[in-house]
Amino acid sequence: MRAGAGAPNPVATTLKHFRSEYEAHIYEKKCPAKVCRALISYEILEDVCTGCTVCARNCPTNAITGERRQLHVIDPDICIRCGICMQVCNFNAVVVK
Repeated sequence: MRAGAGAPNPVATTLKHFRSEYEAHIYEKKCPAKVCRALISYEILEDVCTGCTVCARNCPTNAITGERRQLHVIDPDICIRCGICMQVCNFNAVVVK
């Protein structure tokens, strides 16, 4: 066997078993596993958010707005998708979409 002849095997195997995920990334610009920062966004669930402001106070780019005891909103144009908001939310109101 030549040196490097087995190099394409991992790619061929993942294509065989995860073709739909590759296609979602390429054609739909989405990450089904919700791990690719460039292809995800965060959302605050209206029925879960208590307006505690913890997410807004911890957001490094001030992408989250909202008054105390009111629904908070994430501006996707400012959000850097760091996930801090989801980590600090005590109510699981922040989700990846």
